[in-house]
Amino acid sequence: MDKQKVNTTSSMKRKGYSSSSHYRINSVVGKSEQVLAIKFVQWDVPSLESLCNSKVYLLRVKLYCGERMSREEKNWLCEAVNSNTYFRTAVPLQGYRFDFFDVLKKYLVKQYGQWTEYYAPDRTSLRAYLYGRINQIVEIPKY
Repeated sequence: MDKQKVNTTSSMKRKGYSSSSHYRINSVVGKSEQVLAIKFVQWDVPSLESLCNSKVYLLRVKLYCGERMSREEKNWLCEAVNSNTYFRTAVPLQGYRFDFFDVLKKYLVKQYGQWTEYYAPDRTSLRAYLYGRINQIVEIPKY
């Protein structure tokens, strides 16, 4: 974690504010080497190379190589991001955080009379993830 810096926004200046959507961890390493995952726990975890056969690791490598995701991968990513309780735009795996902020879009969904925020690669994967009648889906543009 010594090769990172945290960019804060003005909303983080308030005391006690720690929403994960208001900070991004940027790597200080060179552009030639990509950071696949960041260790987010304090205890010892297996090396990142031991996770090279996992679905999330292979998907992150595929995206760094510039390849496109298939429909099954988009649906899996939407479910993995929205069903974990640790991060809003990342998938945790054995103490590592695989961030997919670059391929996810933020959506507001009106369902059952209330608005809820979701992250998904596209509307189709979001519709596949949600159950029931969806009144409206609004894409929120990135800042």
